[in-house]
Amino acid sequence: MSRAAVPEANTAALLRGGYPMSNVDTVLDAAHRLQQAGTPYALVSVIKALAPASAHPGDKAVVTADGAFHGWIGGGCAQPVVLRTVRQVLADGHARLIRIAPTAEGEEKDLGDVLEFGMACHSGGTLELFVDPVLPLARLVVIGASPVAASLAQLAPRVGFAVTLVAQDADAGAYPDARQVFATDDPAVVTPQVAPGAWVVVATQGRRDLQALRLALGLGARQVSFVASARKAQVLKASLVATGENADAVQAIVAPAGYPMPATTPEEIALSVLAAVVSHRHGVEAKPAAASCCEAPAELPAMPAEKSSCCGH
Repeated sequence: MSRAAVPEANTAALLRGGYPMSNVDTVLDAAHRLQQAGTPYALVSVIKALAPASAHPGDKAVVTADGAFHGWIGGGCAQPVVLRTVRQVLADGHARLIRIAPTAEGEEKDLGDVLEFGMACHSGGTLELFVDPVLPLARLVVIGASPVAASLAQLAPRVGFAVTLVAQDADAGAYPDARQVFATDDPAVVTPQVAPGAWVVVATQGRRDLQALRLALGLGARQVSFVASARKAQVLKASLVATGENADAVQAIVAPAGYPMPATTPEEIALSVLAAVVSHRHGVEAKPAAASCCEAPAELPAMPAEKSSCCGH
């Protein structure tokens, strides 16, 4: 809907670029729904419009990679170029300023600050649009109720992770920074509610370790890390394989978890583990934390073990 088409009675309800409140609500509702679902989208805003373009500066739409448009940024002439640009910004995470002008159809010019595209139809008019990607937060599933798990649940949101905390009998109130808390580690309950593609850290530290590892292996994770000593991890990995878990998946579990650093407290261990997860997120593999502190008793702060490691038994 263009601004000219809005009835005069709705003038008081106009908001941003000529939208009546109902259309603004459409944009905001779509954005909220997509964010809740973890679906990436682009917010497309009209920056400049020259007649006879039907859009006006400030008009907006939420656009997804599958071609769904929620809102108004002009008619069908602009949509193919917008959708193409949306897919590009969602792929690389970089916003773009584009101009759609009545030049040769399909022609594309890089003008430095703006990419110019030829209009796909002959009605004329020029649009400049800002296409801004809105990508979902990376997701971290923390399994366990240990001090390290609690520290991870507190730290991870500060570096861009939406945290799901899973622990038998967990008290949701103890994890105010977590987006989601499961008070059970039963795969039948947890797995259907956790979308694949998260990073998973098992920080059970002696309580239901095997149960937690089995759950982690079934979550379709980008990476599974285990806060434990190399010796303990080796024993538990062997047990997992012996009881039917996929050997390759078990072997891929990162243990000891974390960057090699002299961490001794639960908070320091969590920082080490989180640093390695962030590194993996950006495509850089952390070295095994063979000499780092990575397991502390569930009821006490971590203490360094003898000599090179504080990872426990």
